[in-house]
Amino acid sequence: MSDDKSKTGSPDRDRINLSEDYEIQYWTKELGVSEMELRDIVQAVGNTSRAVREHLGQ
Repeated sequence: MSDDKSKTGSPDRDRINLSEDYEIQYWTKELGVSEMELRDIVQAVGNTSRAVREHLGQ
């Protein structure tokens, strides 16, 4: 199921959805990691952008 792009807000912006190609492209560029690194980190710490950034030391 696709994201409803008309329903954005904090919960949507704070989570990394690895099921959407455009989100993977955005987050890999934003965080400076590869797709595999992003997937591994999300699996290790969860899908919140805050947890991923903390893991990366950002």
